[in-house]
Amino acid sequence: MIKTIELFAGVGGFRLGLESHNTKSKKHYKIVWSNQWEPSTNIQHASEVYEARFGKKNHSSDDITKVVNEKFDSIPDHDLLVGGFPCQDYSVARTLKQSSGIKGIKGVLWWSIHSIIEKKGKNAPKYLLLENVDRLLKSPATQRGRDFAIMLASLSDLGYAVEWRVINAAEYGMPQRRKRVYIFAYKNNTEIYSSIEKLDKANNIFSWVSDSGTMQNAFPMNFQETQLTNFELDGRLDQISENHKDYNAKRRPFATAGIMINRRVYTSKGLSKYDGKFVTLGDILLDEKKVPKDFLISKSALDKWVYLKGSKKADRVTKTGHEYKYSEGPVTFPDALDRASRTIVTGEGGSGASRFKHVVKTKSGKLRRLTPVELERLNMFPDNHTKEASDTKRAFFMGNALVVGVVQRLSKSLIGKIN
Repeated sequence: MIKTIELFAGVGGFRLGLESHNTKSKKHYKIVWSNQWEPSTNIQHASEVYEARFGKKNHSSDDITKVVNEKFDSIPDHDLLVGGFPCQDYSVARTLKQSSGIKGIKGVLWWSIHSIIEKKGKNAPKYLLLENVDRLLKSPATQRGRDFAIMLASLSDLGYAVEWRVINAAEYGMPQRRKRVYIFAYKNNTEIYSSIEKLDKANNIFSWVSDSGTMQNAFPMNFQETQLTNFELDGRLDQISENHKDYNAKRRPFATAGIMINRRVYTSKGLSKYDGKFVTLGDILLDEKKVPKDFLISKSALDKWVYLKGSKKADRVTKTGHEYKYSEGPVTFPDALDRASRTIVTGEGGSGASRFKHVVKTKSGKLRRLTPVELERLNMFPDNHTKEASDTKRAFFMGNALVVGVVQRLSKSLIGKIN
């Protein structure tokens, strides 16, 4: 049994994926502690949903930085640490200049993970499974890749080998086009680490990524050897932070997949390899009769929806008085039902017109927004997993969540590697 702690838990996406492998006869994963805290609100809505689903026992809704600094003994020893650490500082929802990366208020929460590992010492987790937006690999804008380099170097210094992979759930048959980077780390006292180390000594380390590794087993990719690059993560962490030569606005040192051991990075672009069934947006929709009327778009509001979804050009002026031309192309309206949905965003809830909210056309020809249950289905959550919260909050949760099916496949692959 793999004892696990879930950080930045949200409404429990990681937990659902891990525990899906448990049976009456065999319990592969046990969540021994979890934490969810949102700094922007007094009421911890996501934490309340988490407790409603999984119980209050061994769950914390306190600021994780305070827990690490003041209540560290409350965090039990564990084999696996999982978490989708806050991505606001890397998110494509912000412009490049606004992306403050690892130095940002929420980006700094990476160091909570680092502190737990460091303070655990000889009892540090054997494995890490982390998730973030793919922007992480190229942030911040002025030093592309610096933040990820710091993370990799810090994990190497703590005794881990690390592999990563950008996974678009829809490319593997799942119902949402949600592209995220997933990160596996393996401690130097594990058999997986030893396997990677042997490949490294045989000058064949990238075969872990392209052939035999945990992520390749779960999400196969094709790689071209000509695209493989390797380099050292030189210097102390503070020196990497100030390195503008290797990490700058023009370079992108980290490709969509790779591996690192002893601060040596091997990375290449991978293309998904999948020949199974594809689930579409149309496949997950509720029967039209079960959709509340307030999700329908009225005729009086339609013009605003059409405008926001369409292409447009306009003259705009910044706060400093700078004039510029603003333009944007159209988005599909209504959303296509014969392929995976667009990425859910946190602003999906509410009845107001929006460029980014999903709109579907019913069989009777009406236009409507997606319901909370449908948003849950796009992330492969059980129906009504978030039913205790308001519709707007439920949409927000799903905009922040991960696709449970991705975690299911990664965690199944890990079981196969260590059993």
